[in-house]
Amino acid sequence: MMTREELKKKQVAVLMGGMSGEREVSLRTGKAILGALQQEGYRAVGIDVGRDLPVRLAEAKADCAFVALHGRYGEDGSVQGMLELLGIPYTGSGVLASALAMDKALTKQLLLHHELPTPGYHLLTSGGDPGELIEKCRHFPVVVKPVREGSTIGITIARDRKELESGLIEALRYDDTVMVEDFIDGLEVTVGVLGGEALPIIQIVPEQGFYDYTAKYTPGKTEFILPAPLEPRLYNRVQEVAERACRILGCRGAARVDFMVRQRECFCLEVNTVPGMTATSLLPKAATEAGIPFPELVQRILEQVSLDYPGAPAATTEKK
Repeated sequence: MMTREELKKKQVAVLMGGMSGEREVSLRTGKAILGALQQEGYRAVGIDVGRDLPVRLAEAKADCAFVALHGRYGEDGSVQGMLELLGIPYTGSGVLASALAMDKALTKQLLLHHELPTPGYHLLTSGGDPGELIEKCRHFPVVVKPVREGSTIGITIARDRKELESGLIEALRYDDTVMVEDFIDGLEVTVGVLGGEALPIIQIVPEQGFYDYTAKYTPGKTEFILPAPLEPRLYNRVQEVAERACRILGCRGAARVDFMVRQRECFCLEVNTVPGMTATSLLPKAATEAGIPFPELVQRILEQVSLDYPGAPAATTEKK
């Protein structure tokens, strides 16, 4: 781990934007991070990520990268793998942890293997028989979601078979694998995890009852209760499960774990390895509650830049 004094001598590339459906949110996250780093005296430059990223990194003479990319080609291990090849240390989770957490089905399989609570589910792949899956769904409502998308993109709540059928069609627009998950009627909460330790829990109360894309990124559309009003034993349990989920997946740096809570039970929904850092994002809110202001949060994440394979030789463009 590099000290802040060492990092201030490095050229930090803040990777933002990208090519996923979460591009606009990523740009807002990246700009907030870039501003905080520059304010604190770091040599930071923003890069809007495209397929020319290796060239852009070389032009910027980047010594390390702050990954502010959401969704595919950034949060799924793709960019992390490229940075490994280039020998450029980066923030957040490594290649495998990023890929696992991005895939909601694989995440669930690991959670279940380690006996952590998560809602029941069925999967449908492109070309599969939706009728067979629909027959398996005996209780409604259910949640239909693409396996490898974020920011609630492509997600619907189906209250009957007809809505389930249309939800499957919608989700398959975004991914070739779709998850149909048991609907948990309860409180929605989220736990930021920083350096392996859980931050205060936030309860999410959307104005319209569903924490969709609009509710997430429109100020005033959602109420956030911090800390979440859970009884102490349940509160500690949710934080414990969040920390364990991150350890199981191998997450590094900052992450956010989403839950539904019903009565005295918690159900882990997913793990986000590049949490949002916009004005309405949840990780900064939780960090502030824990006494960590935004510039400090950004620096703590940056301090943990690393590689999965630190001993590997750096890439070279020298012609042979």
